[in-house]
Amino acid sequence: MDLGLTGKRALVTGSTAGIGFATARALAAEGAHVTVNGRTQARVDSAVDALRREYSGATVSGIAADLSGVEGCETLVDQLPEVDVLVNNLGIFEVKSFEQISDEDWIRFFGTNVLSGINLSRHYLPGMRSRNWGRIVFVSSESALQIPVEMIHYGMTKTAQLAVARGLAETLVGTGVTVNSV
Repeated sequence: MDLGLTGKRALVTGSTAGIGFATARALAAEGAHVTVNGRTQARVDSAVDALRREYSGATVSGIAADLSGVEGCETLVDQLPEVDVLVNNLGIFEVKSFEQISDEDWIRFFGTNVLSGINLSRHYLPGMRSRNWGRIVFVSSESALQIPVEMIHYGMTKTAQLAVARGLAETLVGTGVTVNSV
């Protein structure tokens, strides 16, 4: 299938393993110039090497940055000022009863799972809009609607992602920029 992504610059956050890595792989297969992201240089290098081995002609790079805070997002955008496709995949979870979820946990989950995508979208959106083409995807979860009783803080962040994606999508009606949740 040709999704028309050849030569497009794509960033996938939290992409050294799992869904993020699979997404980076699919984008590389489509001919996008893929940037992999993770918290450690070793994991980023490993993911980049694996993708380059699998797709020898692919353009794949990596940036190690902890996107759970503003500083990490700034580090990333300093190294990658423009993208055409942004996949906000970064996310954390943990099993914990409601009574045990501290204020620090709520803030950490919101910062990592929601604000990272907001910060990057806010940075990359003006360029997408000026080029009249761009794709922003928030990787959410069924937990956004079926809140898990053992991970209420995680479910809250996934619901927030849906709200941000929907609001941005409505804001961009009539442009060549789309925003979706999966």
